[in-house]
This record gives sequence, structure tokens and C-alpha cells, in this order.
Amino acid sequence: MKKTVLNIEGMTCSACSNGLEKYLNKQKGIHRAELNLVMATALIEYDDNLKIEDLNKMVQGAGFKSLGEKNDKKEKRNELKKVIIFSILGIILMYISMGAMINLPVPEIIDMNKNPIIYSIVIAVLSFTFLIYGFDIIKNGIKNVIHKMPNMDSLVGIGVIVNFLYSIWNTILVFQGQTHMVYHLYFESSAIIILFVKIGRYIDGKNKNKAVDSIKNLVTITPKNGTILKDGKEKTVTINEIEKGDIVICKPGEKIAVDGKVIKGETHTDESFITGESKPVTKKVGSKVLAGSINYDGYIEYEAERIGKDSSISQIVNLVVEATNTKAPIARLADKISGYFVPVIFLIAILSFILNLAIYSEIDKAILSLVSVLVVACPCALGLATPLAMVVAIGNCSKRGVLIKSSESIEALKHIDTIVFDKTGTLTEGKLSIVDGEYTKENIKILQSLEAMSNHPIAKSIVNYNTETLLENENNQKQLYEVKEFKEIPGKGIQGNINGKTYYAGNQKLLNEKNIKNIYEEKELEYSKKGESIVYLFDEKEVLAIVGLSDKIKENMEEIIQKIKENGYNVIMLTGDNETTAKAIAKKLNIEEVISNVSPKEKQDKIKEINKNNSCLMVGDGINDSPALKTATVGISVANGTDMSADSADIILLKDNMNLILELLNIGKKTIRIVKQNLFWALFYNICMIPLAMGILPISLNPMIASLAMTFSSLTVVLNSLRLGTCQIVSK
Repeated sequence: MKKTVLNIEGMTCSACSNGLEKYLNKQKGIHRAELNLVMATALIEYDDNLKIEDLNKMVQGAGFKSLGEKNDKKEKRNELKKVIIFSILGIILMYISMGAMINLPVPEIIDMNKNPIIYSIVIAVLSFTFLIYGFDIIKNGIKNVIHKMPNMDSLVGIGVIVNFLYSIWNTILVFQGQTHMVYHLYFESSAIIILFVKIGRYIDGKNKNKAVDSIKNLVTITPKNGTILKDGKEKTVTINEIEKGDIVICKPGEKIAVDGKVIKGETHTDESFITGESKPVTKKVGSKVLAGSINYDGYIEYEAERIGKDSSISQIVNLVVEATNTKAPIARLADKISGYFVPVIFLIAILSFILNLAIYSEIDKAILSLVSVLVVACPCALGLATPLAMVVAIGNCSKRGVLIKSSESIEALKHIDTIVFDKTGTLTEGKLSIVDGEYTKENIKILQSLEAMSNHPIAKSIVNYNTETLLENENNQKQLYEVKEFKEIPGKGIQGNINGKTYYAGNQKLLNEKNIKNIYEEKELEYSKKGESIVYLFDEKEVLAIVGLSDKIKENMEEIIQKIKENGYNVIMLTGDNETTAKAIAKKLNIEEVISNVSPKEKQDKIKEINKNNSCLMVGDGINDSPALKTATVGISVANGTDMSADSADIILLKDNMNLILELLNIGKKTIRIVKQNLFWALFYNICMIPLAMGILPISLNPMIASLAMTFSSLTVVLNSLRLGTCQIVSK
């Protein structure tokens, strides 16, 4: 038995992926087929006697296209141009077909009253170009009916074809001299239906394949090369050449090549992309190091332990893909309705034909009633009910600085009752800064002068701390003291000579080593309880200053969390950071439930657990949040987050404004309310019009009036959807 992953083109909704999955699993020789709508892939296990070409034919037989094992798809950059061109053609077509009816000036040569034959040819040719433009919709819709899996494409395709064929028949009658049949041509209806569907599909599917690119880009986190010790000599090799058990060297400023264990040296590393921990992590003999983390300030040698597919990065990639495969799609209400709508309309149309033939014994009247039913039931309003509301909602959000990747995300927002926040970079700024301290202006200048000589992240945070004592010169550089005899003391701090005097900056270990009395023990205990990192400044006699560094809470975050809670949402903090720091931040924000010290896998498991009883919205910014963002009912990536988190999320905040979360939730609720209203009016219209179209009541409805009624129903849906453009925050 063999296994392969095929790239599939043409899947536009959950009905498509579910239908293709069922179809493939029924085929001879296929043991298992799993479709991934987001990744646009099919994982297939099949018999050894089958070839990839056979699988491609099976996919094609279901109405889709297999691009094979290699993803050769290129972005259709000209799709927007097509939408614009056909929109212009649609306006021209509507002007030609409707102009004379409402007394607009129309060139005599294409006037339906003066030159019906030329008019018929012109609108038929123009409308036929729209059929070519929407051939994929028609083809997919018909094949889905054949395979007993009707979807929105089936509604659109059947309605368009029947409408077009009836118009062609009437065109033939016009050529035969029955010029009054020119008023029974409905080519423009078929064209505009396709145009609306294409516009909605273009906007809705614009970012469908970003997840594929994001997973490829994740590989760039790890370096391409590494340095190993071979027979006592340094040798630069590619990351793929490093084997388990090799001794790997990492110098200051370099990235860790593979997962391993330190066997020599001491340093600090940045692992925030994995753990979410904003502070540098001390690494010494016996410590584990992670591929892709940055070595700040020390030389280390480590033994390679996990390489290739077993590395931390590879595991995160697998988690994201797994979450994408197992995340239950939110079924579109219109797709559910379409499963019953198409066969019911066909039955009603056939019944209408039989009744009219039996009652009036006129074949023309029977055919007219059949076509009238199909025309009046043409799913334009039903097809627009969901996508148009989604387009307006997504456009409304984009004006507020929110990028929504799919309409499923809008649907899911209505059911959210729990909001889970990552800490670092989401609730906080994601970088250390001085928040507490006992110091004079002169002492802080000395401290910053010393720290300016170091590459340590805490040192950079201290140097970047704004103080009025450090005036800027004409080159916008801080006027620091000159430091001589600078020296790094690994794991403890730094020292240097300023104006002939030796100063030290470091932690409690360095203070003890120099036998200096700590006059700020109570302050250190106070700052430590808040989860702050402590740095002392002292000379060879006494402690001069103490500073506490922490990740600052974002501006107005306390008020935002309070608003969210007042609106009835449960708030949880989920972070890889340590418990002390997490609880200190949560206390300031009045967040009662805190889950800390969790890995990316544990974050994902927690989200799964929450989703069992609740609908969860996850807000994060780091690579370590990606699996959780994918697993949550809705994942939101905040402004300035990593590319991986943005591509894993369903929604991206382009502005660093958490108030947008409340706007999103409100828009989600109102959008679903509008969609349901649209579906109601679309179906109510059909319920009222179909009996008239059947022609068995005293009042009958011919296809032309049916077409006008259909236009009116679509207009109702459009105007109702546009109300979403005024949606604002509504707090309890």
C-alpha cells in the first residue's frame, strides 16, 4: 500500500471537500482519503497497482483538478482584472437589455423594439462570455448533482443553464419572425448571477492558500548551516548533514542549529518563538537548547539530540497541519438549504408541467410554466444571501484594521463565549522595560553606559529606557559615559571602568561574589514577587541602585478586559511564561483564570479541552501560538505578530487595538442575523412566487415578470446586507 498527498484545485467550500472525500473513499483501490480544505490537499492511501495518474483521473471525475504531488499552483494575479472587466461588461449588458424599458437612450441598431434580431444576437453573445467566465461553476455544479452532492454551484449552474437555454429558444423564435418574443429573453439574468458569484468568491477565497506558504516559511527560522566539532576541528556543514550525537558549536549572535543538550559553556538564549517567554533563558551544562533560538552572549558546545522531523520546529509544523485537518468546518446554512432546494424545485417544475398539460392541454403553456418555475426559483437571491452579507461585513472590518480570511470565521464569532489570551506580545508589549527601581539620575546614566557595551537582551532594555538625564546629541545618540576595561561575567553580569572607577551591573550572584552588602533585599523580594528581573548597580564598596524589569501591559488593556467581561465573555490567560510573572500580569488585568508554563502542544490541548464545552476565541502573536490558533473556534493574530501566527489565524488585527475584538464579536452576531434574514426573504419570495409561476392559479406569472421579481428579491438581499456597513460596538 502506498501513500501520497495531492494538491487539489477547485474546492471552494466545506461541501466540496466533504463531497470529494466521500467520492474518493468509494473508489476501488483507495483505502483512505482525507481532504484538507485549508491546505487544499488530499492525503490518499492506495493500492500498489494504482498510479498517481489514476488518482488524478478520479479527482477529475468528481469535478475537481489534481495538481499532483508537487504544488505547481501560481497565484491568479489576473483574477481581479477579470472581475473588473466582467463587471464593466455586466453594466453594459444591463443597460442594453433594460435601457429601452425605462426610456434610456439606446443606439437604434441594438434597440430591442427597432432591431430585435441584432439586439438578440448582441445580448446572447455578451451573455455567452459570462458562461465561459463561469464555466467552472457550471461544470462543478452539474457534476455535484450527478454525484448526489448538490451545493451552491449546483443551484447557480442549473439556474443559469435553464435560463440561457430558454432564452436561446426564444431567440430562435425571434429569428422566425415572432419579434414579440424579444421580451422573453433573459440572457442578462444568467450573466449577472455568474458575475455576483465570481465577485463573492474572489473576495472570500483571496487568502485560501496562505497556510501552505506559512509552513514553508517556518523552515527559515532554523539556520541553513551549523558548525560541528570533527576530530577536534571546527567544520561548517548544512543543517541536513548534522547527525544525532554530533557536537555542535554555537557562538554569540548565532542561531541554534538543532535541538540538543549543552555539554560545555554558558549563555542566554531567546526562545520566545517557542515558549512565549519574553525573558532570556540561561543555558549551562545539562540545559536543553532548541533549534532556531538565538544565542545572545556566550560560547557553548552542545550534543545534537533531535534532528529533522523530530525537532521542535517540525513538531509545531505537524501540530498546525493536524489542527487544520481535524478542525470541524462550520457548515453554511445556504449549502444545507441547497441540498433540498434543487431537487424540490425540479419536482415542482415537473409537476407544474404535468398539471398545465392535463388542465389546459396546451404544450406551450406547459413548457412556459415549467420554465417560469425554474426562472422564478433561480437561486440568485439565495446565492447572494450569505456571500454578500459576508463581503459587506469583511469590508466593514477591513476599514477598522481587521483582516478576515474567510466567511466561516464571521459565522463562528456568533457562538463565542470564551476568549483566551496569550500573554507576551498580546496582553503585554512583548519586550522588557524598567518598571521599578531605586536609583538617582546619575546612577541610571552609569548603568546605561555599562549596559550599552553588552549584547544581552536585558542590557538592551536598560539602554532603551527613556530618562531625561540622557540628553540626545545632534546625531540623536544618547550621551553616555566612555567605558574602559569592559568585561562580561557569564551568568552574573558585567563590569567596566568609568572615569577611573570600576562599576558592576548584574544579579544577586555577582553581588555575593564581590562581598557587597545588599541594602535592597526587601526591594528585591518585592520585585521578584511581581515576576520582575532584577539588576543591581554597585561599585567595589556599596550598592548604588536596583532596577526591576518586566514586560509592560499594553495601554488601556485593563479597561478592555473589563469591557469584554461586562459583555458576558469568560476570559482566560494561556501562556508559556512562568507562573509568577503570568499571575502578576493577570492580577493587574483582573483575569481570574491563568494557565502558565505550557508548551505549544499543551496550549493546543488546552484549547481542545475548552472547546469541548465552549466556543473559544484564541488571541496570540507568536509561532508558539500557531497550533492553538488553528485549533480554536476562531484564531486571532494581533498586530506585529509573527508571519506564522498571522497565517495560522483566521483573523488578523492590523492595528494594535484590542477594542477591535469587541467590534468583531458584535459584527459576527449581526452578520449571522442578517444572513438568516436574507435566507428568509429569499425563501419567502420563492414560496410566494412559485405558485404563481406554476400557472394553475387565477393569477399567473410569465418568465419576464418572474425575472423582474427575481431582481427585486436580490435587491432586497443587497439592501439588507448593506446595513452591516453601520455596525458598531454595542456593550451591555
